Amino acid sequence: MRRLVVALLFVTGLLALPAMAGDLGPVIPKATGVAHIEGNLFMRINHMKLMVHDRDMTVHEGDRQVKYSLKACVECHAVNGHDAQPVAVTSEKHFCRVCHDYAAVKIDCFECHNSKPQISSSALLKPEMPDSTEIAAYLKEATQ
Repeated sequence: MRRLVVALLFVTGLLALPAMAGDLGPVIPKATGVAHIEGNLFMRINHMKLMVHDRDMTVHEGDRQVKYSLKACVECHAVNGHDAQPVAVTSEKHFCRVCHDYAAVKIDCFECHNSKPQISSSALLKPEMPDSTEIAAYLKEATQ
């Protein structure tokens, strides 16, 4: 009887360890865009079905106006590294890798698709304005 009680306490202790350690799931980075209309839970559960459906529509039917494009996912869920630039799928910080690594699922989407957002042509046309002190220093040098 004593062995049974000790064994039950041991098993109960092992089962309680994860609860005492807190949430052991993946830490999902926040998106930068507008929230999904369907909600995050819907997207987490159905993202693969939606991606396969839209892939079939794009590749097999030629429809490029799909609702859930991988390009849109990457643009909204890009995670920046230490250099303030979006990280590639090779980084452990990449949005997709956070859950896929946790679930031990291989990501093969990025063998063909870009894993970080491309610089839009409009971003190239609108350079960031320099700081006003830099402009003042430049003008001061130019007038001397």
